[in-house]
Amino acid sequence: MQLQFHDSARREKVSFTPIDPDHIRLYVCGPTVYDLAHLGNARPVVVFDVLARLLRREFPAVTYVRNITDVDDKINARARERGEPIAAITARTIADFHADMAALNCEPPDVEPRATASIPEMTEIIERLIAGGHAYEADGHVLFSVASYPEYGRLSGRTPDELLAGARVEVAPYKRDPGDFVLWKPSDEETPGWDSPWGRGRPGWHIECSAMAWRNLGEEIDIHGGGADLIFPHHENEVAQSCCAFPGTRFAHLWMHNGMLLVNGEKMSKSLGNFLTVRDILARGPWAGEAFRLLLLRTHYRSALDYTAERLEEARAELDDHYALLVRDLPVPEEGDATVADMVAWALEPLADDLNTPLVIARLRDLRALENVMQVGGSMTAVLSRADRGWNPRPGQAGAALRIAARAVGLLPSDPQAWRQGTTAGGAGDEAEIEAAIQARLAARAARDWAEADRIRADLAARGILLEDGKGTTTWRRA
Repeated sequence: MQLQFHDSARREKVSFTPIDPDHIRLYVCGPTVYDLAHLGNARPVVVFDVLARLLRREFPAVTYVRNITDVDDKINARARERGEPIAAITARTIADFHADMAALNCEPPDVEPRATASIPEMTEIIERLIAGGHAYEADGHVLFSVASYPEYGRLSGRTPDELLAGARVEVAPYKRDPGDFVLWKPSDEETPGWDSPWGRGRPGWHIECSAMAWRNLGEEIDIHGGGADLIFPHHENEVAQSCCAFPGTRFAHLWMHNGMLLVNGEKMSKSLGNFLTVRDILARGPWAGEAFRLLLLRTHYRSALDYTAERLEEARAELDDHYALLVRDLPVPEEGDATVADMVAWALEPLADDLNTPLVIARLRDLRALENVMQVGGSMTAVLSRADRGWNPRPGQAGAALRIAARAVGLLPSDPQAWRQGTTAGGAGDEAEIEAAIQARLAARAARDWAEADRIRADLAARGILLEDGKGTTTWRRA
């Protein structure tokens, strides 16, 4: 399957041509660990989780690197504000980040380097830049000379004036040019620092990713990803550093960036009262992590996405419909069933076209509709006309394909009955009591005590427990 992705540098969709088809190298900018991940932080994690899953299906080996920035002035400020050691803040925040992303069904990257473990590589790159005339030492700092790299601005497409305006440059007398950016800066006794040829200090933010990408993936990588807000100055500066430190290389052959996430139509802001963390979403219930993931995938990754509570509930309802199908006792197709395999391929086909997850989600709905038709009878024409693959499906095939294809994008991993009973994340602890009430109701029905049976059903319904009577069985789910 030929993959095509939108390259931010070329500003068009291009065919993906690996550096080495036997080993794909993917680098994505990860979190700066000083606080809980907010919804905007979560979007690139989900987007590039889908990309990594796709690459692993298409190529024999993939190394997915997502860094952790654990040395940063924001972390230093938070430590001073709370009177905590920096190591305690970063350790807790990393653990929280891992737990939150796992709740969104995101697989961990293959390598998760920390900036503090890559100081020697940062030092070596800086030394290379100084030796090549691309960086200079001034007043205890080391700065990159933007004028030394004629290609500067090519990734973001900004003019020199726009570059200067957008960089939020620090006015400093030691800079040769206002747009020059810091590679290394001095640290006082209370600030984390490392010994270096330029004195005790700490790295600038941009050099960290160049060093971690080089250390773990080499001088050139296939794909570099992150949020669109990182294109300038962070990614622009990464390109300049890496290409100047390793002349003749391109650093990243393809750049992918996800769009902004809004909340209720506006940029997230504590002053607006619409600032939400992933923990805020997860607190809504054991269903919320998967529902939020589906909400993200229903919008193309490059488009702006507007989060609302109503859209989260819509995503939950869609998952309810999927799990309501999967909870049934569907026929199980034989292993290697060709029709199931083709249904899965059809559902996932849009991923090859710049990660078109909205179309994948639509095709998952079609598979559910097809299986429902197979179960209750009716016309399959509408669904089959959309697929147009010459299928002559049997019961169970579309349901099996739905589960397989959904899992390929990180959806429907839960036990269907556990999902419907609201126990996907540890349960509410009252399952035994509910089952006992159901058995009491069945006994009342057997004794033709309809009033008592209705009372038990009503009592459970008041607690948000809905009963569904089938052929000789009664199942339950949470409302």
